[in-house]
Amino acid sequence: MKERIRKPEWLRINIGANEKYTETKRIVESHGLHTICSSGRCPNMGECWGKGTATFMIAGNICTRSCKFCNTQTGRPLPLDSGEPEQVAESIRLMKLTHAVITSVDRDDLPDLGAQHWADTIREIKSVNPGLTIEVLIPDFQGKPALINKIIEARPDIISHNMETVRRITPLVRSVARYETSLDVIKQVAGSGITAKSGIMAGLSETVNEVEELMDDLIRTGCRILTIGQYLQPSHKHYPVAEYITPEQFDNYRKTGLSKGFEQVESGPLVRSSYHAEKHIKKA
Repeated sequence: MKERIRKPEWLRINIGANEKYTETKRIVESHGLHTICSSGRCPNMGECWGKGTATFMIAGNICTRSCKFCNTQTGRPLPLDSGEPEQVAESIRLMKLTHAVITSVDRDDLPDLGAQHWADTIREIKSVNPGLTIEVLIPDFQGKPALINKIIEARPDIISHNMETVRRITPLVRSVARYETSLDVIKQVAGSGITAKSGIMAGLSETVNEVEELMDDLIRTGCRILTIGQYLQPSHKHYPVAEYITPEQFDNYRKTGLSKGFEQVESGPLVRSSYHAEKHIKKA
């Protein structure tokens, strides 16, 4: 068996908690909510929760897909909770957020793949929290334009859909999603006039040339914001880390992305899709 690569010093994480972290945790748990922060084992959970921010995960915590990089539980999901939009909106109000990030599991078991639940949640959040800005990180909805349009019509401020990795590695780590389908999703979002965003993981054996090719593909769709972070293997059952990318290379990716035309590039070992999302909305 191949020996696992040892984590470098720059990936050390401080998970210290403070009063704000404790209050955020209490609100999330008391409302029976799910967050990608905990289910995805995000390395920045301590920092973000300590600032009173969290990425809410709607439509349950069981995904119908089984991507080899993802720690979210896979299987047969429970029925949608019709009260979830109100619960999420109220939690955001209690947290006194000015910017919220929403994501979800894939719900390929539902006739509309969860699109209406998504739209209802966005609208309820905006109704309860006037003046709030919203970023959503959406699934591909199997590339169906009518379903993606339900999200667009709810008018969040930023719509993000992650490419996750380069073209060659996509079929190795994504169980259903296809590279071209994801590009089509982002192109439809950008064409609507809403700011389009995407993110990828580094360290899955991709080459610099492949990352630059992906950047070019995204620029052609109209994508304006890109995040790049280090892939961290959730468990021994998941896809192994091929390489730990240096902070210097992440900085090179940032500079390359900006030179290619992205308005914002967040690139670093601990960067995740919603990391520093409040900065993205201010600049967008």
